[in-house]
Amino acid sequence: MIDYFHRQVQLWGADTQNLLQSKKIAIIGSGGLGSSLAFALGSSGIGKIHMVDFDEVSTHNIHRQITFKIGDEGKNKAVLNALMIEQRCPFVKATPHECNFEEFIKKNIEVDLIIDATDNLPTRAEIDEYCKIKKLPWIYGSVEAFHGQVCFFEESSFRDAFKISSKTPEGIAAPIVMHIASLQANLALRYLAGFSVKKDYLYYLFFNADGELVTQKFSLPKSFLHLQD
Repeated sequence: MIDYFHRQVQLWGADTQNLLQSKKIAIIGSGGLGSSLAFALGSSGIGKIHMVDFDEVSTHNIHRQITFKIGDEGKNKAVLNALMIEQRCPFVKATPHECNFEEFIKKNIEVDLIIDATDNLPTRAEIDEYCKIKKLPWIYGSVEAFHGQVCFFEESSFRDAFKISSKTPEGIAAPIVMHIASLQANLALRYLAGFSVKKDYLYYLFFNADGELVTQKFSLPKSFLHLQD
């Protein structure tokens, strides 16, 4: 195993790599962000990864959902991502769940971290509510057009930060999906490895009219539940 993770062991040592083997995460959504997260985190040595998605691959998904290829249409996204993870890294157990988030939490599976890879605000609000009850951190990510957002939620409220609606997103450029997923994956790895993570800060990234990448950072207030603690 250490040979497989040689470059990571050079970075943080064998003890930290072994620590990752004891961690469990759930990735909610197995499409654009989810498949990029599965690719990045699935080869990092996290012990157990739960991939959650009720949806099947469609042709229009494939350009930005890196796990899938032509011929995968009609197959469940979570199943394909779990298979990809275990094919690339035999030291990670990947379990697919062909269901939505509400059905997944009824399974009472214990995890150390939840990562959002969904495409709608109501489900993210459900993730936040569940994590507040369970006292679990979670990592939010969203993409649209050429911009995206990332936040490591611990004490802040998603509902307080966002107006919850069922708004249909604009088109999406494939590279920004991988960019945002990469930031989510780095936050996840730092947290699971025991490194410092800036929590409850929303990072907003976009390309301006001149093609310059701009990053903004916003501090989010604590949720009402945490103010009561």
